[in-house]
Amino acid sequence: MPAVSSSPYDPDSIRIPLYTEEFAADPHRAYREMRGAHGALVPVALAPGVPATLVVGYDAARRILNDPDRFPADPRIWQRTVAPDCPILPMLEWRPCAIRSAGPEHTRYRQATVAAVAGVDMFALRATVERLAIAQVNTFCADGTADLIQQYAFPLAFAVVNVLFGCPPEIGSRIADGMAKIFEGDDADQANAMLGQALLDLVTLKRNEPGTDITTRLMEHPAALDDDEMIPQLVSLYGSGIEPQQNLIVNTMRLILTDDRFAGNVLGGSQSTRAALDEVLFTDPPLSNYCVSYPRHPVLIDDVWLPAHQPVVISMAGCNNDPAISGADRADNSSHLSWSIGVHACPARSVAYLVVQDAIDQLLDALPEIELAVPAGELTWRPGPFHRALTRLPVRFPPAPPLRLP
Repeated sequence: MPAVSSSPYDPDSIRIPLYTEEFAADPHRAYREMRGAHGALVPVALAPGVPATLVVGYDAARRILNDPDRFPADPRIWQRTVAPDCPILPMLEWRPCAIRSAGPEHTRYRQATVAAVAGVDMFALRATVERLAIAQVNTFCADGTADLIQQYAFPLAFAVVNVLFGCPPEIGSRIADGMAKIFEGDDADQANAMLGQALLDLVTLKRNEPGTDITTRLMEHPAALDDDEMIPQLVSLYGSGIEPQQNLIVNTMRLILTDDRFAGNVLGGSQSTRAALDEVLFTDPPLSNYCVSYPRHPVLIDDVWLPAHQPVVISMAGCNNDPAISGADRADNSSHLSWSIGVHACPARSVAYLVVQDAIDQLLDALPEIELAVPAGELTWRPGPFHRALTRLPVRFPPAPPLRLP
């Protein structure tokens, strides 16, 4: 079949906005319609006036993710064309870190990051999650109601990450505020300034008082990262440690509380928390659209020309639900793309699995009669091109006395 000259950047292309409330309300319908109208590669807008190509075909995504030479992650040339106040710029702009670099730079940063994460004591982490989860449950267990986002998933993910990074609560609170603004696309300059100053304070603290934590191990790695390099590595790691883990906890709890295959069965043993977690990683991963690359030259993929230096975004949710790979058993199945693959695959996958699974298990053990407090159809999703995040997850349960801390 001869190649056609189509491109997601044709002047007459109608781009599908990924930032609207309509898209957030039913992205799976949108992915189906995209695939039917455009195939694997879809012309989209990440923000008003910010075009991109969204990859919703599983095979095309794997080819792109495994081809960093033609699809590098360095956005600097594209960035020159974007307004400084673009709401998504903090999520995509160049930083000297592994996720935004290519070639030898990427290798150097990646080696330091992988080594720092690999040093996490998983046994100690499990005990940390248990202790922090019980302490968080104790703040609302006597009330009989809670919003699992604001009262459990966010503060727990935040507290665990602070322990992993050896970060005091005061600095960690400023980091969390800055990261939240970045994910929401809220005042890019203020968000970057807030986050940068907080992380610089953490780096300064750890240079003076090193510990057994990710920040210290990054600092002591043979890559010899200076402060200007330490901060971007921490931005990347914090970015993957708070918001995505929070959303993965919440999205998995939503499935457990609303799906007959899981509701009432997790505690009974017929379905495991891990099975629900794997299901969510296929259907509603916390970062639905990300893994962004910028072709060095025009590239022909599936009869579509992708222009040079324009963002190519992998839809993990769209690709995971591609009919070409549907029908497989999703329990203990790692064929999804939610951790990415290739040179930019998530280095903290095992850590994230442990934190999220234990957070859910501790909650269900503490409040076994927990149930959704509103009809499932009333739950709403936050708009945004990258995340899959509920606005709230209200639950109810018989009031219970505080648990004894381990």
